[in-house]
Amino acid sequence: MLVPLIITLVIALVVIAVIVNVIQQHRQRLEALKRAEYSKLRNTLEDTEDVLMNPANVPISAALSLMLLKRISYTLKAMVELEPSARDLKQRLTDIEQQLKEGNKDAPLPAEGLSLPDNDQQLINLIKGIKKLRNMLRTEHARGNADTQMVLTEDRRLESLQLKINVESQIKRGHQARTNNMLGSARQYYEKALLSLNGVAFQDEYINSRKAEVSQVLEDIATELKAGNLRDRAKKEEKENKDLDELFAPKRKW
Repeated sequence: MLVPLIITLVIALVVIAVIVNVIQQHRQRLEALKRAEYSKLRNTLEDTEDVLMNPANVPISAALSLMLLKRISYTLKAMVELEPSARDLKQRLTDIEQQLKEGNKDAPLPAEGLSLPDNDQQLINLIKGIKKLRNMLRTEHARGNADTQMVLTEDRRLESLQLKINVESQIKRGHQARTNNMLGSARQYYEKALLSLNGVAFQDEYINSRKAEVSQVLEDIATELKAGNLRDRAKKEEKENKDLDELFAPKRKW
């Protein structure tokens, strides 16, 4: 009787150990998933807050500002569910929800004019900021958190702004190259600007006017290059004729 009892207890202990191990591994997997999800939410929160604070000076409308606040609220709620004891998250969520109730009256209006940054790094940051904002706009629309008409309107506005930045920067570089008499480089910059203008699926006053201006500048550059080639050819022929004259000139007797 004792031996079967011992065997039964051993088997029971093994089964219990296996069950405990399985439960422990399951808890570890859940904790790992929880940490991964929390980290993902934290990154989303930081990115959204960064865009809302707008260090890159991207023109943000009231509608986009409200969408970003809702995105922050949604993210904070998910984080609080994962960390119910986090008081700082709860306070931040309360502040955001208060802003949403007030309608975010302090939201800035998008700038009407376009002022290019002074250096390339600022320009890169501006373009990155616009791309990040457009990605967030599409993500929130896919989640059902953004009205379709608002998404279409704002995405078109941001696309137009992105186009203007690209075109104006190319024109600016082309003008500088032309001023320095680097006509080949200037032509490449203006051709890139025209390619960008031709690559969009919509037309507006800015696109049409810039197309006409850039096309005219390219024609002027082509004329200047042609004139320059004629001058170079004339100088080359003049030099060749001079060399021939010197070669066949009567030899002086000393």
